[in-house]
Amino acid sequence: MATTQTLPKWATPDRRNFLVQLFLSSGGFCVYGHKNCQIPEHHYSLYIELLIKDWKHLDTEQSQADWEAERKALHQLGERSYPVRGQFSAISRDIYAESQPLYYLDGQAVSGLTFKPFVRVRIASSYIRLYVDLGEALRQVSKNTRRKAIRYGKPLPPTIRQAIMRKVMEAVRDYYSH
Repeated sequence: MATTQTLPKWATPDRRNFLVQLFLSSGGFCVYGHKNCQIPEHHYSLYIELLIKDWKHLDTEQSQADWEAERKALHQLGERSYPVRGQFSAISRDIYAESQPLYYLDGQAVSGLTFKPFVRVRIASSYIRLYVDLGEALRQVSKNTRRKAIRYGKPLPPTIRQAIMRKVMEAVRDYYSH
């Protein structure tokens, strides 16, 4: 029964070739070619043990450097030009404001006082909410479709959505102009 044996991480093909070439050139004795060498560190077996320790240390340093580079790359994917913490500078505040939409649609409902449909809009980067009366914008849609849009958030036909967005943009422009 044959078992497969995995090689250690340091044993790359280049390093194994280097060890074979070193053995062939030294004949298994002094790696520096000295005759009757008395220095133990020059002998092939001790020399390769030290060499392998160095390779392991280099591999550890390389994997640490790779991990650091990967960590930095993962944390810089957002490419934000404004600070995550602390005070905004004038430039980063402008960049942040330009990247924000003018408003967010919060919801659609029917007024309990006037029984007319309206849309609640939140102005970006503020707590201000605008209640935009849709008036006759939903008249072309059946009562059932309007109710489903309000109750369940079902999408309205594209022409109606465009009419709603026009009314919302008018209200937002009016808010920003005053």
